[in-house]
Amino acid sequence: MKIAIIGTGNVGGALAAKWALAGHTILLGVKDTTSFKGEGLLSNPNTTVYPIKEAVKAADVILIATPATAAVEVAQSLGDTRGKLIIDAMNIVMGRGPAGFNSTADAILANTESRELIKCFNTTGFNNMQNTVYGTEKLDMFMAGDSTAAKQTVRQLALDAGFAECYDVGGNDMFQLMEQFAFFWINLAMRQGLGREIGFKLMKR
Repeated sequence: MKIAIIGTGNVGGALAAKWALAGHTILLGVKDTTSFKGEGLLSNPNTTVYPIKEAVKAADVILIATPATAAVEVAQSLGDTRGKLIIDAMNIVMGRGPAGFNSTADAILANTESRELIKCFNTTGFNNMQNTVYGTEKLDMFMAGDSTAAKQTVRQLALDAGFAECYDVGGNDMFQLMEQFAFFWINLAMRQGLGREIGFKLMKR
């Protein structure tokens, strides 16, 4: 699968590395191809770098993992996204996000042609994407969005990134819940002092 990564910092970089190792073609989409965060990702032969619109044009899937405040600007910079699946890995935290929107996913939908948008990879820290294993267990991931077909693709990408499962929490109306879930992790890790080495797993019986 050809995946454009827009936002090559902690989260984007961690997923780019995992997906490249799984055999996916990674297209880093950046403003300046001569100097950008995550240049070390190019050590994997499955990873190359392009201007943002070129990466998007060549890709099947687009991951957006930039700061939430840049959501509108980034969405408008993508170019033609018709027929593309967009994964939103951003969160509005403490009110810092795109003005006039309740979630970053809503901002993306309002500023692109794509209707295939899934919110995922936003509910835990990048360290848990670099290493999903806790003892003998792997962490779970979660996703929300209206497209059933897109969710099948995103679930597979979550498995390819090393998560045990990716659970469907609902449609576009659950975007805000996903961001609240992310803040729950942030609260425990940072404010309550548990540290970043914590994660979520759904247990069944």
